[in-house]
Amino acid sequence: MATLIETMPTTTTGETPVSRQRPKAAGGPAPVMLPWLRAQSINVTRHAAALRPFKADEFGTGAEAPTAGHIQAVNKLITGLRSSLLKMSGRVSKSVSVAAEEPSTSRLQDVMRKKEHAHKWVRGIEKIWDFYFELFGQRQTRYAKWLLSCDRIGLDCYRAYYLGIGVARPIPSPPPFSYMATGFAPATFRRGIPLKKLGKQLNPFPLVQLPYHRLVNPWTLGAVMHEISHNLQNDLGLNKDIPRKVGVSLLKAGASRQVARTWVRWNREMFADMSGLMLGGPGFAGSLMDILARGPETVVYYSSRGPHPTPYLRMLINTELLRRMGFESESRQYRKAWMRIYPNPSSGSIPPAVLKSFSEACPIAVDAMCYQPYRTLGNRSLAKVLNFGNKEQQMIEEASRRLAAGVDPGIIPERFLIGAVRLALDRRHARPEILTKNFYRALASG
Repeated sequence: MATLIETMPTTTTGETPVSRQRPKAAGGPAPVMLPWLRAQSINVTRHAAALRPFKADEFGTGAEAPTAGHIQAVNKLITGLRSSLLKMSGRVSKSVSVAAEEPSTSRLQDVMRKKEHAHKWVRGIEKIWDFYFELFGQRQTRYAKWLLSCDRIGLDCYRAYYLGIGVARPIPSPPPFSYMATGFAPATFRRGIPLKKLGKQLNPFPLVQLPYHRLVNPWTLGAVMHEISHNLQNDLGLNKDIPRKVGVSLLKAGASRQVARTWVRWNREMFADMSGLMLGGPGFAGSLMDILARGPETVVYYSSRGPHPTPYLRMLINTELLRRMGFESESRQYRKAWMRIYPNPSSGSIPPAVLKSFSEACPIAVDAMCYQPYRTLGNRSLAKVLNFGNKEQQMIEEASRRLAAGVDPGIIPERFLIGAVRLALDRRHARPEILTKNFYRALASG
């Protein structure tokens, strides 16, 4: 078999310096080693250059486009990682130059090690770059206005809290960013936590993941307020105070440690529900019931490690808060409907101690979480910060009629429109497709 290169005198290791390789006579095979080595350096350098920061107007210039804050936060993350990659590519290039002068096995293998290390970084950064490229790219699709609407609801939730607390707090930035993920349940990824999707890098702003089936039925978007509330619990420093107060209150009232531990374990999901209900009113309860109402085996199933309250009890926790908020009729009706569907909670796996103590423990936990003052809220309670009552519900009822008629709902907080579209659907003010169209038009206009 003909050799690929014509060798010159060998080195002491028996290898031929790449720089001394020369082509065979005309018509023979071209040299391989030196061009191939140079290509490795070129590949890594071009990979690093290609994983560039995003441009300000790359995903559009309308209101639905990612904000300058979102672009800047992602670019800061990418630029930091890319800086390390550029240094690695420089080391690859230097190693290639050394090996080209004297291609000993040890020098060639040094190139390969540095190349492999750089390639792993390329793949990691590419994964992050691609993640945000897809998220931001959704803002150029037909669903952009829908996602913008959810962004505005999320921002309104933040404003309600930061205007309602009794002490000035640092303003979180950038605001939450919504995206669609078909085949998944609603979820959130909080600010500043390491994400597997980002190679364990810290998430620079809250992400709210919404499935298509929720977006197409906006009266089910109570999920937005729920997921945003997870972020607020952390941003407001309530992630430790809430479980502590709930646990202590239950123990002082005579609850067993088993029962207190259970309610403490549920605190994050319970807070997201309680906050969502006080942000959006009774319509949130209907949206939640849409999700919780499943087969009876699922509804009464108890998980000893799950963060969510057992579905059967979770709905009743929300009806208790509705009662405390002054919506006794709505509370009674939701409770009655729920217990008619699921009359026998003891048929499931809920521990007898939890089930038996629920009627006493639930009001205590709701009171501790929602009606007791917190230092981080300026010594105000959650109910005092959000202050949702009959006046706010009247605004929602008026907006529901306007949405059905296709007219401007007026200067109503964006989060109230979820309850408005829910009420319009329940009262058959207009067809579902009309309500959906008017809901997104009201939120995304301007």
